[in-house]
Amino acid sequence: MNGCFWHGHDCHLFKTPGTRTEFWTEKIAGTRARDEYQIAQLVDLGWRVMTIWECALKGKGRLDTDETGSRISEWLLSGTVVSEVRGRMNGA
Repeated sequence: MNGCFWHGHDCHLFKTPGTRTEFWTEKIAGTRARDEYQIAQLVDLGWRVMTIWECALKGKGRLDTDETGSRISEWLLSGTVVSEVRGRMNGA
């Protein structure tokens, strides 16, 4: 599970802070680069990876529990290697 702020997700829960912008931009870019690297490493080792974003579970775009569970179940049965569960865009 990734927190939308800390991982720079493109959703309503992420906004670059207005102070120390350069610091936060670099910090979050580093987190995203590590995420990509770690996912690639896991895939290379034969693991499947699903990221569940914070916005899928809270905020105006959150999914209900049944929908979240269904998406995870579908992925588990699909054989898809990398996937994600994210909230609805703009709360729709």
